[in-house]
Amino acid sequence: MNSRENIIRAYRMRYPERIPVSSGLPFLDWEEFGYDPDELDNICERHPLIFPGFRKGDLIRNHENVGKLYPDLIKNSPYTDFWGCVWETKHTGMVGAVVFHPLTDPHTVDLLRAPDPDKSDGLRAVDWAALAGYAEEAKHNGGFFALGLPHGHTFLRAQDLMGYENLILNMADENPEADKVLDVITEFNLELIKRMIQLGPDMILTPEDLGMQNGPMLSPAQFRKYIAPRYGRIIKPVKEAGVIVHFHSDGYIMPLIEDILKSGADVINLQDLVNGLDNIAGEVKGRAAIDLDIDRQNITVHGSLADIDSHIKECVYKLSAPEGGLSLCYQPWPPTPAGNLDAVFGALEKYCITEYRT
Repeated sequence: MNSRENIIRAYRMRYPERIPVSSGLPFLDWEEFGYDPDELDNICERHPLIFPGFRKGDLIRNHENVGKLYPDLIKNSPYTDFWGCVWETKHTGMVGAVVFHPLTDPHTVDLLRAPDPDKSDGLRAVDWAALAGYAEEAKHNGGFFALGLPHGHTFLRAQDLMGYENLILNMADENPEADKVLDVITEFNLELIKRMIQLGPDMILTPEDLGMQNGPMLSPAQFRKYIAPRYGRIIKPVKEAGVIVHFHSDGYIMPLIEDILKSGADVINLQDLVNGLDNIAGEVKGRAAIDLDIDRQNITVHGSLADIDSHIKECVYKLSAPEGGLSLCYQPWPPTPAGNLDAVFGALEKYCITEYRT
């Protein structure tokens, strides 16, 4: 069973051979944060099951390519996206924040026009012909091919345009401006989805952070009224095309999980500690596949090597099942000690791949 078939079986709950694992180091200048690039290279090389095809120097090369691939992630270089929002970041390779919201004045809402979906996804330029080439190459090589909406495609896009406080107050007051902005955004997203489906992906991702540390960024009632129905519209054509729908949100989202599940997502990517493994097992396991986002704030940063091994083991034992329905992903950030990175990668290999037992 190749990797593509294993992933599909895991997400469709058709008895995979192992738990799919994905990991990657952000395209940072790791030396800027006190890391030894050679040590990080050596760690990645020690884990070919996690980093297949990794070559020494890839981390530095990835950082050097940020300007070409992600123009919004260049430090001290304000970037205007295709909606007119201005972004700034303090570290090249790290997502920044919107510092200019073009629709803070309600009188400007009626002037909103979506970007051209043939030219961009709203955040960055898109070369659809190149993506078609990648799709053909992936299919030819038997690889798993996924496409996705830009992160923050609906709720956060409205926040980028209107500002967080302004958007939430418009929702609370049931002002029509919120619906107007969200409708334009949704129609644009549907145009992107149409183009993605034509390329025949195995999966389409719909990533959008909805949670903070202790609660969602909007009330369950606001989510149910303003956001969930629009998720349903976006997801419907993907489901009809037989493509796997992957939903992502950081933060605590358990009060929203029922409506997220009803929207039709096949895979829910959510964070482990903030949502609680027992909560995830009770509310999501068996109802949708779980793509578990491994902690990057507590245990993996400050814990011992034994703590890390125990945590990964607990994740697998509580959330896995013989029929599948589980994958694990991990994206570490500074100041995670290099030895802890190595321990996480080793535990992922151990419990998900080499010693995986259903």
